[in-house]
Amino acid sequence: MGNRPHVLIAGGGIGGLTAALALLQKGIDVDIYEQAPEMLELGAGIQMAANGTRVLIELGLREQLEAVVSEAAGKEVRIWNTGEAWKLFDLGEDSIKRFGAPYWLVHRGQLHKILLDAVLALKSDAVHLNARCTGFEQTEDSVTLKFADGKIASGSALIGADGVQSVLRDQMFASPKATFTGLMAWRGLAPMDKLPEELRRPVGTNWVGTNGHVITYPICSGEYLNFVGLVENPEWTRESWSEEGSVEECLADFQDWHPLVRETISALDTPFRWALVGREPLTKWTDGRVALLGDACHPTLPFLAQGAIMAIEDGMVLARCFEAHPDDTALALTRYEGMRLERTTAIVNGSSANLHRFHNEALADPVQAAEYVESEWQPEKVRVRYDWLFEYDANTVALSEAAE
Repeated sequence: MGNRPHVLIAGGGIGGLTAALALLQKGIDVDIYEQAPEMLELGAGIQMAANGTRVLIELGLREQLEAVVSEAAGKEVRIWNTGEAWKLFDLGEDSIKRFGAPYWLVHRGQLHKILLDAVLALKSDAVHLNARCTGFEQTEDSVTLKFADGKIASGSALIGADGVQSVLRDQMFASPKATFTGLMAWRGLAPMDKLPEELRRPVGTNWVGTNGHVITYPICSGEYLNFVGLVENPEWTRESWSEEGSVEECLADFQDWHPLVRETISALDTPFRWALVGREPLTKWTDGRVALLGDACHPTLPFLAQGAIMAIEDGMVLARCFEAHPDDTALALTRYEGMRLERTTAIVNGSSANLHRFHNEALADPVQAAEYVESEWQPEKVRVRYDWLFEYDANTVALSEAAE
């Protein structure tokens, strides 16, 4: 690699792997340090809009992903108790025509495995497991990452992709304090063959209500329906994604909802639950040779379906900045921050604003509910809320837009 950078990445999630793959493809050496003892296919569904899929396609992953994704024909909004439905927007060919890339629905674990395999195909020893980072030290010439077992690793740059509870963020900055939103999320997968025909359509559905909402869409080539249900529950404060609940408990939280929602819940293999927390976005991500990426710097509520995509965009832009400035790590990281800060902050704030739209008292009365949905999801309002997200191209956005 000569004098080209050697980038250390703390965290082997989707953001860290995307960054690693993009960097390796540009000839930049990478090592990933992951605290888990093995890389497992965890999680549930992700909605991957055009601004995410175009990056994955640019990374050469189209064929692998097309074998496992579901491609949505469209999205719709439905009222929580009556089931009355409105088209939100077309997807499928319309997404390709309008935004130049597909809209995919994918299992998080399958995406993670495809990214991991692609990284290891370029560098077989790139991933180091059981490597829980505890902090770093840096000089003018290098940065050293420290681990819980006393070992260290040194490189020319360090990327903190260590998630919402980032250890590196805590060392770098006085992190915004996490606050519980009073929302609890249920998630799970329902085998499609256990569901009625109406739920087997290739459509993403937003069920909106007075004090909760439900998102469903097909994944795993249509084998499962992904379920996410949000309810207002200030008593639940555990953030873990692996906390198992029961179908009966989940049904109790959606007691008066439409039969199709309850049929979906009844078909879930295992429902999991976690508390949603909010964090104010950081105003700075970099410190010398160290920068943050993904949830470590812009954790977001899941109400614009952009959390994982932001990390994917981060990874591509980061790699492009290193490619443009291979001999100046500080400038590469400053460019990266300058290109990403405004957009990700807007997405975090926009996601938070969507909460009031999805949970609204106007939805209690059927007549008012219909008027509310028709007003809030007018086609022009939908375009304003979503087009700017989908149009962004991390592969080509001008590097000159970054602050130096």
